[in-house]
Amino acid sequence: MVIILKPNADEGQLQHLIQWLKEQNIDPRPCVGEHQTILGLVGDTSQIDISSLLALDIVEDVKRVSEPFKNANRKFHPTDSVINAGGVPIGGGHFQVIAGPCSVESEEQIVTVARQVKAAGATILRGGAFKPRTSPYAFQGLQAEGIRLLLLAKQETGLPIISEIMDAAHIPLFEEVDILQIGARNMQNFELLKQVGALNKPVLLKRGPAATLQELLMSAEYIMAGGNSQVILCERGIRTFETTTRYTLDLSAVPVLKSLSHLPVVIDPSHGTGSASLVPSMALAATAAGADGLIIEVHNNPAKALCDGPQSLTPARFATLMRKVAAVRAAVCEEGAEPPEKPKEGDVCIRCT
Repeated sequence: MVIILKPNADEGQLQHLIQWLKEQNIDPRPCVGEHQTILGLVGDTSQIDISSLLALDIVEDVKRVSEPFKNANRKFHPTDSVINAGGVPIGGGHFQVIAGPCSVESEEQIVTVARQVKAAGATILRGGAFKPRTSPYAFQGLQAEGIRLLLLAKQETGLPIISEIMDAAHIPLFEEVDILQIGARNMQNFELLKQVGALNKPVLLKRGPAATLQELLMSAEYIMAGGNSQVILCERGIRTFETTTRYTLDLSAVPVLKSLSHLPVVIDPSHGTGSASLVPSMALAATAAGADGLIIEVHNNPAKALCDGPQSLTPARFATLMRKVAAVRAAVCEEGAEPPEKPKEGDVCIRCT
């Protein structure tokens, strides 16, 4: 249920309403917009009399939310959420590119790649320290040493970092990591979701390979129900009957998720296709579709990568892609949106010029 307040609602009456709701075991969560304030009610609202609420001077309208996800619902929060990830804003017109190797392999590798992706325009560094692999014999990541090397690359470049967490017991190791990634295999690891929900740290939540969009949003709800509203949704491809690509990248997830939720949506074309040759076109399509960012695997020597080399771009190819992404954003950005960078000579923004 959401309560839409009248403009300039009396503060005293509002506090009285909030206190009354709490006495009914309802958690009222205010969302203050530019033109409207909404109270999102979390809890069992079945016994709340809508007519009594409508009779209050400060209430303009009351609506029941039928979807099971409440905190992630756009009805609770009509404006786009902006997530602050180590000083870098994501969402609400702020477009960011996350780039780096699938796995941290050495100090030289991660620092070199970090410098190269930053020079190309990436704003967040990715790197896997703990790696969930299908085979128990495959490279599992450098683990705690990988986190240390990521932090060293952060110190060298100033880029915020993101890395996948697989076990709540590892949370202390991620204290200085700017964004926690919940991988596709753990999207419905509800105990892990509860644990990161208790943290004051941004979480990038990847869609499971067989998950519906509602299931993705319900997993986000687990995190947000714990008090952590800093969730970024990530589409990384789903499993279909198609075998030509590693997964089927569902770009329709961008407008659908944005219609249902206020949370930022990031696209992972690397896992979504499994082929470096397909990553640029899917990245550009995702940008045009209105994604809030991209997460792209970049390796300085993909042929010798310990993990997912075939889907990793070289730094040179990544730099070329970044120039094209900037051009696409300039062409499709909405009036008033903040472009990622000044368009290159010859690029034309049909709305912002």
